[in-house]
Amino acid sequence: MSAPAYRRVLLKLSGEALMGEQSFGIDPAVATQIARDIGEIQQLGVQTGVVIGGGNLFRGLAASARGMDRATADYMGMLATVINALALQDALEQIGVTTRVATAIEMRAVAEPFIRRRAVRHLEKGRVVVFAAGTGNPYFTTDTAAALRAMEMKADVILKGTKVDGIYTADPMLDKNATKFEEISYLKVLEQGLTVMDATAISLCMDNKLPIVVFNLRTPGNLRRVIAGEPVGTTVRA
Repeated sequence: MSAPAYRRVLLKLSGEALMGEQSFGIDPAVATQIARDIGEIQQLGVQTGVVIGGGNLFRGLAASARGMDRATADYMGMLATVINALALQDALEQIGVTTRVATAIEMRAVAEPFIRRRAVRHLEKGRVVVFAAGTGNPYFTTDTAAALRAMEMKADVILKGTKVDGIYTADPMLDKNATKFEEISYLKVLEQGLTVMDATAISLCMDNKLPIVVFNLRTPGNLRRVIAGEPVGTTVRA
C-alpha cells in the first residue's frame, strides 16, 4: 500500500459495535475483529486513538428519561465506557498491539488518568490509546468526547465506525429510497438533522475544520481502506 492518507486518527466506536448480533453486552469475537482492523492500520504507522461508547451496557439518556437523575445516569454511562475500553484493550493486546486506556474519571487501579501530553506521547510511541469515561462531565455524549479528544491529540480526521456504509438522507434500514451522500458539509448535517454525531460534536469539528469519515465498521478491511484514502463511506467537511 502507498503512504497512508492520515498520520494520526481518532476512531469513534459506539458501544453497540461490540455487541455483534447480541442484544446486550460484549461479543469477544467482534472485539477481536475490531482489534485486528486497528492492528492493521497500526502496522502501517498510523497513530490511533479510540473513543468508545457504553450503549451496549448502559445508556444514561434512556435512564434519565425513565426518571433517574440525569447527572447520575450519565456518570453510570461513563463507567460503562470504561468496561468497554478494557475489553477492547484486552482484545488488542491479545494480538500483540500495545494499548493504554486513559480515563477522564480517575480510577488508577484499572487505567491511567487522561493527561493530554502523556496520551500524545503514547501515540508517538506507537501505542493505541483508548479514551474512556467520555469528557468526565455529565450532559456530554461520547460523540462530543471524540471531537474533543481529536482536537487535543491534533488528529487529522475522526473515523466514525457504524453499521451502515455512510450518511443517508434517511435511515436506509427503514427507507429503501434513502440515498447516500459521498460528501456533505457540516452545515447540511446540522440543517437536515442527520444523525451522524450530535450537534455539539459537529459544531466543534466545524469550528476546527476537522473532517469526519462515516463508514461501515462491520465490513472487514474497511478501516484499512479508509486509511489508504479509498472512497469509503461519507466524508463530512467544510
